[in-house]
Amino acid sequence: MDLGLTGRVAVVMAASSGLGRAIATALAAEGCDLAIVSRDQTRIDSAASAIRAQTGRKVLAAAVDVTDGAAIAAFAARVQAAYGRADILVNNGSGPAPGTFDQLDDGKWAGAVELLLMNVVRTTRAFLPHLRSTARNPGPGGACARIITLTSTSTREVIDHLMLSNSLRAAVAGWSKTLARELAPEGITVNCLAPGTIGTDRHDQLVAASAERAGTTIDQARAGQLARIPAGRFGSPEEFAAAAAFLASARAAYITGATLVVDGGMTVSS
Repeated sequence: MDLGLTGRVAVVMAASSGLGRAIATALAAEGCDLAIVSRDQTRIDSAASAIRAQTGRKVLAAAVDVTDGAAIAAFAARVQAAYGRADILVNNGSGPAPGTFDQLDDGKWAGAVELLLMNVVRTTRAFLPHLRSTARNPGPGGACARIITLTSTSTREVIDHLMLSNSLRAAVAGWSKTLARELAPEGITVNCLAPGTIGTDRHDQLVAASAERAGTTIDQARAGQLARIPAGRFGSPEEFAAAAAFLASARAAYITGATLVVDGGMTVSS
């Protein structure tokens, strides 16, 4: 299937590793030119070099703190100067630390709001004029203005010891659904993509934290997670990225306001 992504410009946040990098690589493999960021210039430059070598596409890389609104706005201006457009925005960021209610003070709550919610709000605000321009002035393959935000299966079923993530990713899901309704008449789709247990460094950190809390080994904690997944295995970043590429594509033009869960059947709720 031709996804109709050749020549599009995709902005992928937090793309130096993990799910962000996998999505950036998948979009480039489908023909997108990229603008990617992380907080570490060395790591994002390394990712950019690898993606260029693998796909032959253009990649603009920058170090940006996603909690800094001025830095995000400056990056959006750089993308406009480099490419003259932005067609796809993938909102992403690192997850907050685990914790229960009693372990979280006001500072941790405020930091999580900046990291998970305001990051997405500010990034979308910065790039929305470019997406609107794409929607109004479609290229040869038609309009393809997309906003995709990475959330979590915790928006369907809360995850123990992840109070901050459970609370604020639900807020992001509500924001995304509302924005989808507001932008649908303009031809801009807005969707969430929710990973279950995908084999990334972040997942390894959460498994280690779970093992420590339970007083078990990491292997035992991992086995306990696998027992909850009907597919019987963890997902790969590449499988998750394939779902993102579809949502970004011309083939997904009538999908908006949705949350696509990629979890091997783990969540019980519909």
